[in-house]
Formats: sequence, C-alpha cells, structure tokens
Amino acid sequence: MGRTGPVAAGESSGSVVRRILLGSQLRRLRDSRGITREAAGYSIRASESKISRMELGRVSFKARDVEDLLTLYGVTDDAERDALLGLAREANVAGWWHSYGDVLPGWFQTYIGLEGAASLIRVYEVQFVHGLLQTEAYAHAVVARGMGAAPAVEIDRRVALRLERQKALVSERAPHFHAVLDEAALRRPYGDREVMRGQLRHLIEMSEQPNITLQVMPFSFGGHAGEGGSFTMLRFPESDLSDIVYLEQLTSSLYLDKAEDVAQYEKAMTRLHEDSPGPEESRDLLRGLLQLI
Repeated sequence: MGRTGPVAAGESSGSVVRRILLGSQLRRLRDSRGITREAAGYSIRASESKISRMELGRVSFKARDVEDLLTLYGVTDDAERDALLGLAREANVAGWWHSYGDVLPGWFQTYIGLEGAASLIRVYEVQFVHGLLQTEAYAHAVVARGMGAAPAVEIDRRVALRLERQKALVSERAPHFHAVLDEAALRRPYGDREVMRGQLRHLIEMSEQPNITLQVMPFSFGGHAGEGGSFTMLRFPESDLSDIVYLEQLTSSLYLDKAEDVAQYEKAMTRLHEDSPGPEESRDLLRGLLQLI
C-alpha cells in the first residue's frame, strides 16, 4: 500500500487485469451452476446490472460480496475460496493514475491500467503520434489544441500524466511496443517547426530501442487495412485473459474481447505490419520527413 517505484506501479496496473480475471471466473462459476444474474444480484443485495459490471471487471470488489457469491455458486474448497478472495484484494489496489483523477476521464482509467499490465501493445495511429511516443513539447501542443480554453495548470497535468505512462516502456518489465504510424500523423503539425523536428528525432531514437518496433505507412501505398481508423491491441502475460482491442472515441471508449472481433483486428494489424515498410526503411522515411521541416 504506500510503496512507490516500479514494483508498486506494476502491481497497481495489474490490479485492473486481476479485476477482469476475477470477474470472468465469477461469470464462469455462475454459468456452470445455471444461476441468473438477477438471482446472483439478489444474494448480495444488489442489482443484475451490478453483477454484470462485476463480471466485466468494471467495478471494485467487496470481500463480503465475493464470499457470498462463492457460497451461492457452491465453492466450498478453502484453497479455491482463498485464491479468489486474494485476487479480490489485489484487484482493489489503487493505481498510480488515481492521483490524476482531477484531469483523467473515468473511462480512460481502465485503459491506463490495462496498458501498464500488457506484455505486448500494438497500435495503429492516423491522427497524431501515439501518446507513448510523444515528446513533452509535442504532447503539450496536442493537449492544448484538444483542450481549447482549459487553464494552463490542467494542460500541464494532462501532459504530466502522458509522460508518466511512457515510463512503462523503459521499466524492468517493459512491454514490446509495435506501432504503425500513418504518414498523415507525421505530417500534421502540432506546435511549431522545432516541436515537430524534435518529435521526429525522438521517434528515430525510440525506434532503435530493443522493445520498440516502429513502422510508417506512407501515402504512396494508397488504401490500406487501417481504413477503419486508429486502434490498439493489448496482450497480457496471464493466459486466462484474451487479447483486448481498444477503440477511443471523443467522450468514451470501447473494449472488444470477443474472439471474432479480435480476429478481425488481428487480421488488419497483420496486414498493416506486412504492407508498411520495415523498421529500418521507416527510419529512413522519418529522416526524410525531418529534412523537409
């Protein structure tokens, strides 16, 4: 609880994954007993929608509720009960990002936890450079453009949050990060000439890190598999958790984990990887763009 540093950061990110894992296990137990969500909700003095949110991992867990549900589902083995109750305790650890609650939309908090717990992050970005690869100056220009007349202190807080997220890429348990950036994202100016030059130099430098693969989808290729817009795919070290597709919208977000949905995005991501120039050629494209600014 009061620890700081990479270990605590990892634990708090993992709490989101543990919440989802616990929810899925509770759903599996309920389905195996043929118990409805309504009946499960009644047993813990809650609604059917509360059970649905618990099973999706979207709310924290009270130990008493988990205990009562396990009893309802016929789980009497002490070892199994203790394991699931331990998962509930770990799932309630607050993440480091909660200190940014004043500027962080509630719908984005889950994503930050998942991002921090992922072992593989794959992204396609068309509007701007992905947040994990942004320089401070570029991030400031992006946030300022998006926030309009927001106070400077709020803009600075949002930029600080973005920079804090980036620490995961250089941590001991850094994920592999594979990004495909559309050339449009690199040509669209945010900030002045020096901001853009600094951003391109940063991308070249980051692309040489062993856990980062960066590709550029050039205009010259024409139409491609990313026609549906930007998306992110997250994979986790936990074998019980399926890949998740994250789609960000203006005021909310969408998470897809159904096998058929994930498969479609997997196909699109594979095509983007295959059709984009490789990492070295993409670095040459970045150097060429740098010469033009």
